[in-house]
Amino acid sequence: MKNVFPSQDPLDRADFNAVEYINTLFPTEQSLANIDEVVNKIRLKIRRLDDNIRTVVRGQTNVGQDGRQALEEAQKAIQQLFGKIKDIKDKAEKSEQMVKEITRDIKQLDHAKRHLTTSITTLNHLHMLAGGVDSLEAMTRRRQYGEVANLLQGVVNVLEHFNKYMGIPQIRQLSERVKAAQNELGQQILADFEEAFPSQGTKRPGGPSNVLRDACLVANVLDSRIKQEIIKKFIKQHLSEYLVLFQENQDVAWLDKIDRRYAWIKRQLVDYEEKYGRMFPQEWCMTERIAVEFCHVTRTELAKIMRTRAKEIEVKLLLFAIQRTTNFEGLLAKRFSGCTLADGTGKKPEPPASSTNPFLEDETGTEADETVVETGNLDRPKKPKVPDNPFHGIVSKCFEPHLYVYIESQDKNLGELIDRFVADFKAQGPPKPNVDEGGAVLPSCADLFVYYKKCMVQCSQLSTGEPMIALTTIFQKYLREYAWKILSGNLPKTTSSSGGLTITSLLKEKEGSEVAKFTVEELCLICSILSTAEYCLATTQQLEEKLKEKVDSSLMERINLTGEMDTFSIVISNSIQLLVQDLDAACDPALTAMSKMQWQNVEHVGDQSPYVTSVILHIKQNVPIVRDNLASTRKYFTQFCIKFANSFIPKFINHLFKCKPISMVGAEQLLLDTHSLKMVLLDLPSIGSQVVRKAPASYTKIVVKGMTRAEMILKVVMAPHEPAIVFVDNYIKLLADGSTDTFQKILDMKGLKRSEQSSMLELFRQRLPAPPSGLENPGSLSLPAPTPEQESSRIRKLEKLIKKRL
Repeated sequence: MKNVFPSQDPLDRADFNAVEYINTLFPTEQSLANIDEVVNKIRLKIRRLDDNIRTVVRGQTNVGQDGRQALEEAQKAIQQLFGKIKDIKDKAEKSEQMVKEITRDIKQLDHAKRHLTTSITTLNHLHMLAGGVDSLEAMTRRRQYGEVANLLQGVVNVLEHFNKYMGIPQIRQLSERVKAAQNELGQQILADFEEAFPSQGTKRPGGPSNVLRDACLVANVLDSRIKQEIIKKFIKQHLSEYLVLFQENQDVAWLDKIDRRYAWIKRQLVDYEEKYGRMFPQEWCMTERIAVEFCHVTRTELAKIMRTRAKEIEVKLLLFAIQRTTNFEGLLAKRFSGCTLADGTGKKPEPPASSTNPFLEDETGTEADETVVETGNLDRPKKPKVPDNPFHGIVSKCFEPHLYVYIESQDKNLGELIDRFVADFKAQGPPKPNVDEGGAVLPSCADLFVYYKKCMVQCSQLSTGEPMIALTTIFQKYLREYAWKILSGNLPKTTSSSGGLTITSLLKEKEGSEVAKFTVEELCLICSILSTAEYCLATTQQLEEKLKEKVDSSLMERINLTGEMDTFSIVISNSIQLLVQDLDAACDPALTAMSKMQWQNVEHVGDQSPYVTSVILHIKQNVPIVRDNLASTRKYFTQFCIKFANSFIPKFINHLFKCKPISMVGAEQLLLDTHSLKMVLLDLPSIGSQVVRKAPASYTKIVVKGMTRAEMILKVVMAPHEPAIVFVDNYIKLLADGSTDTFQKILDMKGLKRSEQSSMLELFRQRLPAPPSGLENPGSLSLPAPTPEQESSRIRKLEKLIKKRL
């Protein structure tokens, strides 16, 4: 009620309190004077409320009666509406029935019209068919092929309309008459062609008649077998002279006169175009069919005669015949489209497996390829691909079984070529040093790959199948022979004797050159062989890719020159090893002299020792020669530097352990010498060069790590061994080596007695960190290597010490 009739009157509140309300009306005693007035107002309000209630109650007395009256009126209105709807429905049904009666006659008229039209059309077709059949039979007897060609096509088209009426005897009879006329036309046309072009004897002297030309138009409409029979007989008669002229027993049939075969067909095709070009329809492609059949016949005849006279086939003769044949096939590709190769008149030859067939390249492209091989870059940008030759192999396929003659010839030629390379190398000697060009590649290498390129292109013209695999095997054989006979076979041999050199002479700077094992010419030869092997390695990889492009896709997996590339890699590795051994051996006497010096008697620290000067002299003599001759292959020069560092630094440390005992001053002198060697080794890649380059990071890392270890060894030797625990901890911290053998060598270098060494070793074992679980031999424990920051800090301390001593 509060939400529906909101009111501010306190009497309407739900929590109304009469006492509070009265106290509100009469808050004080003085206000009681107005009590009569207040009572009168309340009574007036009560009377008004009673009047309102009474009016509302009286107003609701007639509501029920009015509602029932309204409901009855609504029901009556619904009944009237239902009656009107029923009347409309009845009228609609009557209208629909009336429309059906009106349109029934119209539908009958429509059906009658459609049937009448169909009947008239069918009667017209029947009249045309009957008249056409009669005319067709009459024209066939009179050989009026020109009119027959147009009429026959029309009759056939009209007859198709009667396929559903074949059950009617008259229609079936007309259909049989049309088939009989077609058969008669076919036999008659074949007879006319047989008469004009008999299978035996020569052709008629006169040119083609209009009758035969119209007969060809009729054959287009007849069964395709008639057309194929005409083509077959005409081509057979046209090539009959060829079979007689080039019989197996004729002199012109052999390969040396193969040009005459192709010249004959060219003349025949020209003669055909002049005499019979207009007789056959253009879509028959008779010129191409004659050429294709000639190719099939020629391939069969050549295969037969080559089987008979296989012993007479020579390489030059075979290549001559193949070259002329492929030229002829190329001529056919330019003249014809190859649209007849899929017909029943001949089998389409297998297309080349790859569109990079060198036969499709012109002579300029071939010469460019050879130039590319000479420069060792077979991966030049390819020129746009030429469309495949549809006639490729249509004749030349017959030569493939005899390509073993070519392969054997190439085997022999390559063997002679390798022998000539060996003889030339012995006669001319090693190549002269060529510093400007960064080392000389042996010229025989380029000659070999140029010859390989010619063989590959030539063989791919002959076949892209098994002969290419056989040629690849030959390539592999002589790549290995070249690697062993020309490259490895000419590497200088090392000797083990030192020639009785004394320690004193080894320390003389002027006599340093006597120590070198190899002469300058021998060093240049090794570098030249290394450069040549690197060239062969890269070019062999590119050759493998080219061979895979030329060969059939099904045979690509059989081409693999990985073994030959590994062979050249071995030659490269051996060459680098020889260069390292030569420089390493030159430094050996100086290191031996270092280990035999009396380091406990050194009284003061001076300039670098003579053995250091000797090592530096040998490095300055050898390294520039190697670097200049390997300028074109910088990565292998870097390998040379890395291998030398890996060989020299451990050897230097081993000789360092042999220097015992060492005094404090001797250790300081060795530390100075070690630092000098370290600086020289860091500068080794660019030593003696006008252009200073930063050494490779991989090389610098090896030198810094190895020589820092040598410096740390000397620093430990310089440290006092008392107190022992401090000495042991300092050793573990600086060297990070848990091997007791190394610690024993340090103690020997300090010159300690055996009793002192025993206690030191025992303390060392105690102070070692606990080995990881599962490690049985704690003596072989390798401690964590110091960080680069620790190494840098130690190096700075070492430099300060050296400056202080100097």
